[in-house]
Order: sequence, then C-alpha cells, then structure tokens
Amino acid sequence: MKYLVTGAAGFIGSHVCHRLLALGHQVIGLDIINDYYDVNLKYARLERLATLDNFSLVTIALEDRVSVAALFAKEQFNRVIHLAAQAGVRYSIENPHAYIDSNITGTMTILEGCRHHKVEHLVYASSSSVYGMNSKLPFATSDSVDHPVSLYAATKKSNELMAHTYSHLYNIPTTGLRFFTVYGPWGRPDMALFLFTKAIVEGKPINVFNQGEMSRDFTYIDDIVEGIIRVQDQIPSANPSWQQEFGTPNESSAPYRVFNIGNNQPVKLMTFIETIEQALDKKATLNMMPMQAGDVAATYANIDDLHQLTGFTPATDLTTGINNFISWYREYYNT
Repeated sequence: MKYLVTGAAGFIGSHVCHRLLALGHQVIGLDIINDYYDVNLKYARLERLATLDNFSLVTIALEDRVSVAALFAKEQFNRVIHLAAQAGVRYSIENPHAYIDSNITGTMTILEGCRHHKVEHLVYASSSSVYGMNSKLPFATSDSVDHPVSLYAATKKSNELMAHTYSHLYNIPTTGLRFFTVYGPWGRPDMALFLFTKAIVEGKPINVFNQGEMSRDFTYIDDIVEGIIRVQDQIPSANPSWQQEFGTPNESSAPYRVFNIGNNQPVKLMTFIETIEQALDKKATLNMMPMQAGDVAATYANIDDLHQLTGFTPATDLTTGINNFISWYREYYNT
C-alpha cells in the first residue's frame, strides 16, 4: 500500500517509516524540518531512510493547505499516519501560536485530504497530556479529558474532536493514539532521557522537577511502533447502536476510536535517573526544582482496550530500553 507518514524526520515518524518499508509498503514522508530542536539529528534520521527503496520525502508545511491538497491529489494514499505536530508541553507556554498553526490548522489539512481522496484509515497522534487534571490512575480512555493544563494538551484534545467530526460527517475511519512518554534510540533532545544523559556525560547538573516526586509511563519506541502497525490494520467501522448516554468517549456511532498506547507500568522519576546512572556508570548532580507550569505529577496508561483489539503488549523493560538509548547516544555523538 501507499502511506503518507507526517513527521517523517521526527523520532516516532522515522521509526514508523522504517517499519512500513520493511513490510514492503511505499512511504511518502512529509516534514518541514523545523528548528524546534537540532535539525542535524532530523537530517541524520532522514539519511537512513533515503537509502531504502520505496521512500520519498516532501518538505511542505502542514498548514500549507494548497500544497497538502495537491500532494493528496497526486499520490492517492491508501492510508495516512499523522504524527507531525509542534511538540513539547513547556514550549507551548512560550510559543503558543506555533501549536495552533501546526497542530490545529495542520491536522485540518490532513483531514481534508483524507476526506477528498477516500483514504481508508487515518491514524493520528494524540497524547497522554489530554488527561490534564485527571488524578485517577491508571488513565483510561473512558475517563473525562475536558480539563487540559497546557495548550499542547488542548490542541491534542482538539485533534480528537476534529477527527470525530470528520468520521461522523464523511465516514472517514480515524484512530487516535494517546502516546505515553516515548523514549529510545534517535529520541528527541528535549525529552528527559536525552537531557539527563547529555548532562551526566558532560558533568553538568540535571533539573529534577517537582522535587523528584514524579512518575511516568515510559514507553520504548519499538513498542510504540508495534502498536501503531497493529492498530492501522484494524480499521474502525460505524456502530449505529452506540449511544452517547450509555457509550464511552473513546468510541462512537461513527468509525472513530481512541486508544492509550503506553507501557502500562509507571516508573518513579528518581528510579528513572538511577537507571540512567547505572547504564552510564556515572552519578548525576541533581538540581531539585518545583513543578513546572503545564506539567502533571504522574501518568499511567490503561491499555486494556488496545490489547483486546490487537493483542498489543509492551515488550521492552526500562533497563533494556535505557541501555539501548545510551549505546546509540555514545555511538552517534562519539562519547
């Protein structure tokens, strides 16, 4: 089949492209390659993809609706995996307009492309951040997600609402995946594992927010990709018997679904740091700090419905995942 993968130069997107190509599909990657973090890392990911058959890249902005519409018309994609977004909870406080342009307007152009060219399944990235002020653990897709605490989270919740509207109005099958703290080789430099590893290697202190009283459902990249590949083959269908009064918010009478995709095993932040220290054989200098605006104290994914549908079960433990990342980091940066 022919796939569009948006965010192909990104962490998750590049891994998904590799997996689809290994399965024999044709992949058109879309990425504007912005400078939110080191563009050299993005180009290095793309260089690996460029050596593979059946991959090509287009560098257009998601919010460029004319160019995106032309791309859909030309390529006639079978399926779309929409992973491109302006990422980062804390950055959304500093630069809110970037999130509206990329995450709201950009997702709109993708939905319009799917609408006009009969894409058989749109899988898109949501986020665990949509749970916002929810204090019930683990987070379940049946929970309310009406109280986000960052603009980034609000845009991801908006994406789910937009997808539902298009599923309802135009019968477009859509599946949203709420990612939980993805980590692994080729990861993002703004994420905790990358930041901590770099600082410890360089002998610099690491910022530990909320005085270390945090936990995250860290999910290894290979597990995330496995979940994406499994779910994109499970195309949702309309369920006329579904009723809002008795149904759950992750389903609908329209061909629409939302799943958590996480490790289903939260880890305390201090345990996470200790595991990095052990892998590097070097202690960290800790700079204990208060909770940051827009952050939450804990995330924990209930993945029962995803497992029931696809058989998805995370396979990578934290120690293995961190060691894999650090092996890549040492090789890539020659440290």
